Amino acid sequence: MINSTDDTQLSQCQKLISISRDLASTLDLDILLNRIVQAAAELSDAEAASILLYDQQSGKLHFQVTTNLKEPLMRGLIVPVENSIAGWIVQNRQPIIINEVQQDKRHFKIINKAIIAPTQSLLGVPLIARNKITGVLEAINKKSGLFTPGDQEILMTLGAQAAVAIENSRLFQQSDLIAEFVHELRTPLSALFTATDLIMHPKVSKEKKLEFADSIYGEVHRLSDMADDFLHIARLESGRIQFRIQPFDLTDVLNECVALVHKQAEQSNLSFESSISTDIPTLHGDRDKIKQAVLNLLSNAIKYTPPGGDIILETATSPDEVKICVRDTGIGVSETHQRKLFEKFYRVPGAEKHASGTGLGLAIVKRIVEGHGGVIEIESEVDVGTTFSIHLPLGSRRR
Repeated sequence: MINSTDDTQLSQCQKLISISRDLASTLDLDILLNRIVQAAAELSDAEAASILLYDQQSGKLHFQVTTNLKEPLMRGLIVPVENSIAGWIVQNRQPIIINEVQQDKRHFKIINKAIIAPTQSLLGVPLIARNKITGVLEAINKKSGLFTPGDQEILMTLGAQAAVAIENSRLFQQSDLIAEFVHELRTPLSALFTATDLIMHPKVSKEKKLEFADSIYGEVHRLSDMADDFLHIARLESGRIQFRIQPFDLTDVLNECVALVHKQAEQSNLSFESSISTDIPTLHGDRDKIKQAVLNLLSNAIKYTPPGGDIILETATSPDEVKICVRDTGIGVSETHQRKLFEKFYRVPGAEKHASGTGLGLAIVKRIVEGHGGVIEIESEVDVGTTFSIHLPLGSRRR
């Protein structure tokens, strides 16, 4: 006769097989991580589950995703490897069951601010792939009774599969990105080869050599920008760049952006106006990343707006969000190209006549905005102008 325990184990195994197929078919890291924590909570009959990713280079743990996160911006919170439960799992590469987490001295209590219900009991397992620790998978608060060795065994099996899936996702993203990067390198490298060959020709005049030298300088500068942007988006996509979450004044950030680009707009013979609310509530997010996103949009607007045009930075606040708009009267983007504008390395055909670029800037902006739980939108008309709108949620005020 098959008892209830056997039925439960059989059911768990069947679920695990189904989940394994699901994980193997997913290469998007964010989707993958969410599927893993949902599966962990279901298989262990827990109220919630979470993943902390370990960065080998920095030696830091980052709170990445959980099923009961009340504040999306807590993603990326650094959890100390020393004196934390997850850190113990990383250092020892062993699973652990703790029935009274709040009494454990290793409990990192700041996590309580990020989740809906405080952690009472916990089952944690290491995520190990190719003998390298990727992170920690935790099941939180057993719904009935206590976590058992059987729960630990099933979560270890899931964790082993999850670690491989995470590494495969990262490798795929990197290889895909590298292939795109190498393809994009061909144009500036070709220009460099040509200019270098010509500058060395004995019959080329001094004036022409100076022109070729300027061309080489421009292409080298472009390559440097491309390398910087490439590294930045690669780290964003792999989860290796985390947001440093802290309260900050968005009005101050936007005023800093205005000060930085005002001269640039003036030199390009553009009218620059700003209308920034003074009553924007305090935001919780990565101040520097938000500043980077806004500066990127302002720089784009300046680059693609002909002399005599207008650039406007303005904000609007509602109970749920703050909206940051960057408007220009530039060359505009057709509806066909708008759909691809946030793709990596995509540049609107003909845009190179107006300004050089890497084709990564808007992809980086999108990643930053979405990493803060927001969205970015575009409205544009060819030869009329473009408006980029960043919508950032104000839910972070709940504390």
